[in-house]
Amino acid sequence: MATAFALCLLGGVIQVDDTLSAPPAAAYAIAVVSCAVLPVRHRAPPAALAATTAAGVLVPPLGLLLTPLIVAPAVIAAYSCALAARTERRAAAAVLLTSAVLVAAIPLSGNVSWKDASRMGAVAVFPPVAGVLAHAVRNRRAYLAAVEERARRAEESRDAEARRRVAEERVRIARELHDLVAHQITLAHAQATVAAHFFDARPEQARTSLQDLIGTTAQALDELRATVGLLRQSGDTAAPAEPAPGLSRLPALLDSFRRAGLEVSVHQEGTAGPLPPGVDLTAYRIVQEALTNVARHAGTATAQVRLTWDRDRVTITVADDGRGSRAAPATPPGPGASAAPDRPPGHGLIGMRERATAVGGHLFAGPRPEGGFLVRARLPVPPAGDTTRRPGGATAAGGPVPGAVTDAGRAGGKAGEAP
Repeated sequence: MATAFALCLLGGVIQVDDTLSAPPAAAYAIAVVSCAVLPVRHRAPPAALAATTAAGVLVPPLGLLLTPLIVAPAVIAAYSCALAARTERRAAAAVLLTSAVLVAAIPLSGNVSWKDASRMGAVAVFPPVAGVLAHAVRNRRAYLAAVEERARRAEESRDAEARRRVAEERVRIARELHDLVAHQITLAHAQATVAAHFFDARPEQARTSLQDLIGTTAQALDELRATVGLLRQSGDTAAPAEPAPGLSRLPALLDSFRRAGLEVSVHQEGTAGPLPPGVDLTAYRIVQEALTNVARHAGTATAQVRLTWDRDRVTITVADDGRGSRAAPATPPGPGASAAPDRPPGHGLIGMRERATAVGGHLFAGPRPEGGFLVRARLPVPPAGDTTRRPGGATAAGGPVPGAVTDAGRAGGKAGEAP
């Protein structure tokens, strides 16, 4: 405001005959009135612009020379008004109206010469220049605000992505631990039940079951130690300690259930092909969890597994003919027999469905019309052009499952063929 006051007084020094003299009282009056309203230009820009423009209009009648210096407060108010305008049209209207009013005030002095034309041009130019500067400043502020908003949204997106990944990792770890613990503990329970049943009548078979129990619990401890060890690491490891399980380890998985007393028959159709690591792991975990559910809940000692290989997918079917009975039988108990009370429902089916969906497949699980329970998963297989078949039908996924009834062996019977 002090600068505007000084410029206004300096404009009052210039006389009509281009001579300089001390500013008259009228110049002080114009300067005081014009600069007194400048502090309100931020709260009420149109009012400040109107007051300073009116003061500029009074300059010629008071015998002062209308120059860009003496109307400096009006130019400053025009800048503030254009900066605060909501639209470009309003800003342009404000500065153009100010220029027109100030220029129209010059003929009020009476005599108009060619020198007045140059002054009229100078007075008319300054308010639009102030409007252009205000436009540039407003655009700059809008740009900086947009950059800050993008940075804020990017930070929120990074935080949301980090939270999402943490949640997904927690679900993945919980799913892995569930599959591991449910499988190993179910086998250990079944082996301990068999050992207890044959402890007096068949000591040798009881001893065999106890040996299997020792191996099962040792394997469970090793896998738990490996899983928990990954959680303790602060950084990523260069490579996993051992490859993730897949269908190549299916024979060992089935043998563990057979040692626990669950007779599992396998049927395979089509030519096995290589699977991506995620699909391979999903297929293995679905078979593992489905057989674990049979051992825990089906009340039967038999289960059927079918692997159907098509061109673009592999279908995994696990079925049983149990009725969910938990009563202890008179014959040697199978893995599904238990004297424990009914357990609350777990998350096995949810985990299998999540695994299948995560790799682009889908899973159905429900009772069979003829009795028992059925789990069927359809998982995608890479196109034939992206796979490499190995001699003898072996594949990267482990090839045909040993002991499975394949198309070539159908003539020998179809025992174990799943519904």
